[in-house]
Amino acid sequence: KELYPQAELFFVVGTDMLRDFPTWRNPEDILQNATLAVCARNEQKGWSEKERKLFYKRFQKDFALVKYNGKPVSSTKIRVLAAAGEDLTDFVTKDVNRYIKENRLYEIDGAATALALEKDKRREHSVRVAFLAAKAAAHYKVPEKNAIVAALFHDCAKNLSMDSPYLNGFTVDENVPASVVHQYAGAFVAKERFSVTDEDVLNAIRYHTSGRENMSVLEKIIFLSDLLEEDRTFKGVERLRKLFFKNLDVCMRESLKGILKHLKREKADVYPLTQQAYKYYTKQ
Repeated sequence: KELYPQAELFFVVGTDMLRDFPTWRNPEDILQNATLAVCARNEQKGWSEKERKLFYKRFQKDFALVKYNGKPVSSTKIRVLAAAGEDLTDFVTKDVNRYIKENRLYEIDGAATALALEKDKRREHSVRVAFLAAKAAAHYKVPEKNAIVAALFHDCAKNLSMDSPYLNGFTVDENVPASVVHQYAGAFVAKERFSVTDEDVLNAIRYHTSGRENMSVLEKIIFLSDLLEEDRTFKGVERLRKLFFKNLDVCMRESLKGILKHLKREKADVYPLTQQAYKYYTKQ
């Protein structure tokens, strides 16, 4: 504005940022200096009229519309894929892809190797968990990288046999059900073999299947992201996905309730930590 005092300035955003704009720091100050120029992202016909009414009601200003409707790709998804060592060519240009790889942007040490320990479907699941966890991390003000690390490593021991070199030195209580062992093994492998040191991240891995009382925000995010990632199709999943972004503790209670019903129906062992977690979040 100082360089070009007579120019009309535009601030280019996508529709996701348009909807989030009222939560930005000092949005009115931005609008005093520039007009938002909005690019659609995979929007349905008629979206702009609705958004214009909401925007004008909030700011008494209009935004400019760029006649463009982009693919449903988010920067969060690109960061997750880069962290996982996945191919980005479907989402960015060749130059951007090369720049990200050469400068190791968003790379998480050991993540690609840890994911390679999993079977293909399990690895795809882990990446989907990371997508959802990263989205929830932004919503609940948790460091995105911590959520991505916990998600990408959470099942790293799922497909390992107990005689794997990765599990050398690992022990677990004999009363732990077989379906739960991999959460403890995963935390062990993440710490001992891939040098993950953040205790909150390790606990998120350590209790992502069983849950426990008084979980941290990150622990709850990973537990619920594992349960609710986009390929899950069980009855009631859509209701839980809505609760996920409204109230974590309520979502924990309802999710644990459903898990316990399922275990009872299958006549499977109920791990005490899961039962305790349900009682805790019911009281909450």
